[in-house]
Amino acid sequence: MCDHCGCDQNDHFHVHPGPGAGTGHAHHHHDPAHSHEHSHEHSHAADDGWHAHRAQDGTVSWHQHVSHEPQPVLAANQREAERNRDTFRARGIVALNLVSSPGSGKTTLLRATLERLQPRVGCAVVVGDLETQADAEALRPSGAPVVQITTGTVCHLDARMVAAAVDTLPKDGVRLLFIENVGNLVCPASFDLGEAHRIVLLATTEGENKPLKYPPIFHGARAVVITKTDLTEPAGFQIEPARDAITRVAPQAEIFELSSRTGAGLDAWIAFLDRLLVVHGP
Repeated sequence: MCDHCGCDQNDHFHVHPGPGAGTGHAHHHHDPAHSHEHSHEHSHAADDGWHAHRAQDGTVSWHQHVSHEPQPVLAANQREAERNRDTFRARGIVALNLVSSPGSGKTTLLRATLERLQPRVGCAVVVGDLETQADAEALRPSGAPVVQITTGTVCHLDARMVAAAVDTLPKDGVRLLFIENVGNLVCPASFDLGEAHRIVLLATTEGENKPLKYPPIFHGARAVVITKTDLTEPAGFQIEPARDAITRVAPQAEIFELSSRTGAGLDAWIAFLDRLLVVHGP
């Protein structure tokens, strides 16, 4: 699918490290030539045509001289994802890829999650959006390092973008990494980011049949979170048909029902995250 459609043409993206970010370099973590931090723009070419430029405000802009030859996009992304997975494993990081429709409540859930976890678990967040740093700014008061990726026109994060963002995080102390993907139920399903688990959000304002309409994004999900349960009645959402639909396409997934605003159901979600940390070890 994405090997052929226009959404694979990601010849540029931007990484915006926040004040809690580390002092990493503006480079892809497998590129031997990289951009060091200076007060002026500086760039080197990677062997695959990517260049990094660091601005005075810390933003790292990545650009690629796109080849005219056809590129196997998903195969290249998979290689990158495996490198990410090795990096996460070596650093003791459990990475979770949060995917959903726009407006399902990913940022609100992360804000409530960080309020509870950050005081005792080293957390970090990578946020993906086409433009703006609004979601990253909403999460930074938690004290966790947050990096925003702006993709321009690309409707998903890919493994390279995540690698570039993670490279700006502190090298030590991060145990749980949340990757808030671009709001989209189609293309993110095809792009492995190197995460340990995929978490899918389904809001009560979306309708019970989303899992049946967009099954690939739910396939392989470790958990499905039904959000905005405080709006269940006014939205006319029916929990049981939604749970049945989830079970049909993702029988392995644990299902959580919660409201990030009222706090209902958050205890079970936090307990789930604690269990993941235990399963994946120190």
